[in-house]
Amino acid sequence: PARPQARLTRPLLACAAATLLHFVHNAEYLQEYPNMPATLTRAGVYTAWLTQTLIGLAGYVFLRRGWTQTGLVLIGAYALVCFGGLAHYVVAPISEHMWTMHATIWLEVVVAALLLAAVIRRIAG
Repeated sequence: PARPQARLTRPLLACAAATLLHFVHNAEYLQEYPNMPATLTRAGVYTAWLTQTLIGLAGYVFLRRGWTQTGLVLIGAYALVCFGGLAHYVVAPISEHMWTMHATIWLEVVVAALLLAAVIRRIAG
C-alpha cells in the first residue's frame, strides 16, 4: 500500500499545476482580465503564484519529515488559498470573463477542492 503522504502527492502536484496554468494565463493576459488593479503587474502575478505554492511545498516537506499535523495544516491552507481565483468574480461579473478565464479559474477551484478533500480524508484517518 502507498504511504499516507503519497496519497497527497498527486493532488498537491495537480493543484500546483492548475494554479500555475491559471496564474500564467493571468500574467500573460493581465490587461484582458476585467477590473484588475492597475498596480498589478505580470511579475507580481508570478510572485504571488510562487509565494502561494511555497505554502504547499512547505507542508509537503513537513509531512515527509514526520511533522504530520503541521504538514497537513499547511497543505490544507494551500488548498484553501487556491480557491482565491474565485475573487475574479468579485471584481467583475461572470459575463465579462472570456471562456479561457473561466476554464483556468474553475480548473484551479476543482483541483483545490480535490486536494482539500485528500487532506480531510488523511486527517479523518
